[in-house]
Amino acid sequence: MKMSGIQMVVESLRNELVDTIFCSPGGTPGDMVSYLSESDIRLVMYCHEQGASHAADGYARSTGKPGVVFCTSGLGLTSLVTGIATAYADSVPMVVFAGRGMSASSVYDAEVDMDISSITLPSTKHSIVVRSILDLPRSIREAFHLATTGRSGPVVLDLAFNAQTDTGIYRYPKNIDIRGYNPVYNSHQGQVSKAAKVLAKAKKPLIYAGGGIIYSGAHEELRQLAEKFNIPVTTTLMGLSGFPTEHPLALGMLGMHGTYWANMAVNEADVIIAAGARFDDRVTGRKSDFATKATIIHIDIDPAEIGKNICVDIPIVGDVKQVLLQLLQKTGPQDTQSWLSQINAWRSSAPMRYFQDPEGQICPQFVIEQIYEQTKGTALITTEVGQHQMWTAQFYKFNKYRSFMSSGGLGTMGYGFPASLGVQLGCPDDVVFCIAGDGSFQMNIRELATAVRYNLPVKVAVINNQHLGLVRQWQEMFFQSRYSSVVLQSAPDFVKLAEAYGALGLRAETPSEVIPVLQKALSAPGPVVIDFRVKAEENVLPMVPPNCSISEMVMTVE
Repeated sequence: MKMSGIQMVVESLRNELVDTIFCSPGGTPGDMVSYLSESDIRLVMYCHEQGASHAADGYARSTGKPGVVFCTSGLGLTSLVTGIATAYADSVPMVVFAGRGMSASSVYDAEVDMDISSITLPSTKHSIVVRSILDLPRSIREAFHLATTGRSGPVVLDLAFNAQTDTGIYRYPKNIDIRGYNPVYNSHQGQVSKAAKVLAKAKKPLIYAGGGIIYSGAHEELRQLAEKFNIPVTTTLMGLSGFPTEHPLALGMLGMHGTYWANMAVNEADVIIAAGARFDDRVTGRKSDFATKATIIHIDIDPAEIGKNICVDIPIVGDVKQVLLQLLQKTGPQDTQSWLSQINAWRSSAPMRYFQDPEGQICPQFVIEQIYEQTKGTALITTEVGQHQMWTAQFYKFNKYRSFMSSGGLGTMGYGFPASLGVQLGCPDDVVFCIAGDGSFQMNIRELATAVRYNLPVKVAVINNQHLGLVRQWQEMFFQSRYSSVVLQSAPDFVKLAEAYGALGLRAETPSEVIPVLQKALSAPGPVVIDFRVKAEENVLPMVPPNCSISEMVMTVE
């Protein structure tokens, strides 16, 4: 069938079963947007390109489908770089279409196009410039294939003006073969057998699960392996919701703000199965002291991650879901009861705790626990970045698969709120909560207009401590409380701001107001912003100081 390039793009998106496109309006892809608005694909317009990219990211993490973004090439794409880099750092599948206008090399030179390929190459899985309509269908098929296979990630398609406007015969390839790209899904059987032999002799085994568990859909296999062999499981920040928080074998998060018992278990384990994790410094602490007593088995689909940060004893390159299925067929540890008893003793000696004075200021941990209680643990949670993010990881119980969306690898402030809109679009029947800090919420607060325009019933819980909390905590703990640029003296009235956008604004200033305000927010049909005025100098504890072993945790601050 003969089509224009723009029509080919729309038809290709149908072939890839795309149902939603995240877009910020611009000059050059105007015809493309016009065609899309007449198709059966939902087009959602955002106030800013960064908001669109984070929304696509949240959509992808919550649904497992690739997020698709449209923008203007040049200045539009440069505004997307933070969102692309966020997705790249956390291995989120995303396809970005950048539509160019008339070439900047034309005599008019009215709008300077940028070298998008060079700008995005370090923060994408691949960046493709499509100069001819003859290459368009194949390039789109390649982009979706690359974004969703192997270690997933963002792919950018920069469409030249003539590739959009010329006409040609449309043939969409069913299969794609990219030279040099051949992800390994089925692992080496010898390595799996070697790992199984070591595991069978373990007295103190531990599973350390990362975001790969979620992206590969290996949550059930992980649970079955843990239950079959009675192995405790600790997760990274990105691994939260990959293993139920309330499971008897769950240790919670490990690392800088992890639980005492998870970190001690890592310190004393004799075998560690690292499944879909990358040993980043927030997990390992001082690398020379990390898991020195353990034989480390590392399972990852990306061979570049194995041995990159920590030397491992048994590398297994392959899809973590397939590897765990193979390990389920092997013999495991015979008796781990004494090991589990030791972990429970650590758990009892240093539980996660805080004190909420009924007559005092609101503790942020109390707010997060009540969000869990009032939603019965069924909500999908996004966070911004900061103290509230760590409290959410510590005090919300993630028993539901794909229920936690947060920027981990890049730590992008301004991620959580637009991401929550993408989550709500992808999961319209779920309650979606964005837990935000008063600093990071302001970074993309303009997307309240998007939430109101599409009547997306996202609930935003602003943990308002009038500070950039995590930076303030570091300055208190390591710089003798010499506070610099962390007090948010000019923060807006979030209730009035929400109302100005057309959303519902609520506030809680005492502990007794927390539950009624949450109940009112949950009963409201549209977007809600709740301003929780919490204790200004509450700290995230425990904490592993810089360049310390993860067993050297600060449990209290005098």
